[in-house]
Amino acid sequence: MRLSMKGKHIMASVAYDHVTRIYPGNTEPSVNDLCLDVEDGEFMVLVGPSGCGKSTTLRMLAGLEEVNKGRIFIGDQDVTTEQPKNRDIAMVFQNYALYPHMSVADNMGFALKIAGVPKNEIRRKVEETARILDLTDLLDRKPKALSGGQRQRVAMGRAIVRQPKVFLMDEPLSNLDAKLRAQTRTQIANLQRNLGVTTLYVTHDQTEALTMGDRIAVINFGALQQCGTPSELYSRPGNVFVAGFIGSPSMNLGTYAVSEGRVRIGDGSIALPRETTDKLAACADSKIVLGFRPEAARFASADDPESFRLLVRNVEDLGADGYAYGDVLTGGAASTTASSLMGDQNKLTAIRVTPRELPKVGDVVNIRIDQSTMHLFAPSTGLRLN
Repeated sequence: MRLSMKGKHIMASVAYDHVTRIYPGNTEPSVNDLCLDVEDGEFMVLVGPSGCGKSTTLRMLAGLEEVNKGRIFIGDQDVTTEQPKNRDIAMVFQNYALYPHMSVADNMGFALKIAGVPKNEIRRKVEETARILDLTDLLDRKPKALSGGQRQRVAMGRAIVRQPKVFLMDEPLSNLDAKLRAQTRTQIANLQRNLGVTTLYVTHDQTEALTMGDRIAVINFGALQQCGTPSELYSRPGNVFVAGFIGSPSMNLGTYAVSEGRVRIGDGSIALPRETTDKLAACADSKIVLGFRPEAARFASADDPESFRLLVRNVEDLGADGYAYGDVLTGGAASTTASSLMGDQNKLTAIRVTPRELPKVGDVVNIRIDQSTMHLFAPSTGLRLN
């Protein structure tokens, strides 16, 4: 059930139609030929590493950045060249951007005041929004008397009172500590679900993306890599980048030689599905990128023909969960890179086990992968094969 703001819900989908943005002085586009449809009322998360073009994507929708090619639609309206004030959107930034000399109530109602809305109407909308956000007791305070989480809720309240067609949120939680970030993450997701307003949310934190979004659009180097539900991106990443970016700990990925239908991992080997070897042959690849999630592996016996060996470098006992990190062994020797010796766990193979099964640092263990959950990619294209 949607929260009532005593206003008519305006249908507003968002569409990027082959949109490109090239900043002056650059030859490479920051956003390149983006095609993305966001449904009315959907919570779409744009995620990717710093500098990938996700904030530029948001700012073009807001009218803060010029579109060099393509068109942007809000509902049926082409807003590509419209002024920001005519787009009926509201933005929430990471730095709150509150007026320090104004009370919470005045901050929340300021845009309505500028628009000439009557005072009694402003007060009604502010109080209604404050009730939704649990800010009623704070309406007379100044921003300096608020915590970071309260300030962010005020910034959201300022957006909500306007009852826009679309909410745009640009990394709104990045200034909060970890505990408050997790708490506010849940509040924003529930609020959006109840209000039913189309929302585009930018973050570089894939945990935020997986826990908040109806769908996730993964962007890298200005290009859309994949768009889908959190479960789709986690269980069937379309390419190597998405596979490595989505999930924590991240997916184990390595490039290995293929011979006679088997992929060699260290001094062990694993059978590949026939369909995969046929596709590799078509790509003229003699190697394959194999990925597996930490939870898709288990310990195996030393004589298991579908296993490989791991030298344990580090272990983590997290209470309910445990993780072992190690180097794949080849002919009795491990790939002792500087990063693995220094404990860079991003370079190590991660296995999730129950804490009572945790091996000791220095142990050699045999690992078997659940073949039904292996992720296989072509080295030449990075695209999914299975």
